[in-house]
Amino acid sequence: MMRKQLNWILPVGLAVILTACGNNGDANSDDQSDMDHDEMEMDHGDMDHSSSGEIPGGLQDADNPTYEVGGQAIITDGHMEGMEGSEATIVGAYDTVAYSVSYTPTTGGERVEDHKWVIQEEIEENSQEPFEPGSEVTLEADHMEGMDGATATIDSLDQTTVYMIDYTSTNGDEITNHKWVTEDELSPVE
Repeated sequence: MMRKQLNWILPVGLAVILTACGNNGDANSDDQSDMDHDEMEMDHGDMDHSSSGEIPGGLQDADNPTYEVGGQAIITDGHMEGMEGSEATIVGAYDTVAYSVSYTPTTGGERVEDHKWVIQEEIEENSQEPFEPGSEVTLEADHMEGMDGATATIDSLDQTTVYMIDYTSTNGDEITNHKWVTEDELSPVE
């Protein structure tokens, strides 16, 4: 009789232990994994940085870019995961003002600090003069979810040539029409 009870108790007990280990004893583990996934989506590195290639109205082609359209360059700044060290193909080169901005996404979530780059033509209050650091502006860029329509603070600016690029990230992702990298974030292919 005791043997029959053990044959029944052991499998049930083992199932209870394995179930408890599977969710680490947290009844809200599904909620937690959903939250972690949402947080990861807001991380620059986990987002798809490809775009349609459509450029904002009024953006002018660069007269004499260092890197010609169709040419190659090495990305030297890793402001997005997997960028630094990748070889890029130049899709477009434009003369403008590039801004680093901080903003709270319109979709909610944590404030994005020092996002690189938004250009003059992607700011609703577009003017002929560059905005000063500390200025509040409304973004018309859609590089990331929740960016279009967000109120942003200008952190820094650079009057430069910006490039739209295609590249394969160092983690193997194919990125097309990425907006934007500045001239000083590229170097010649050796």
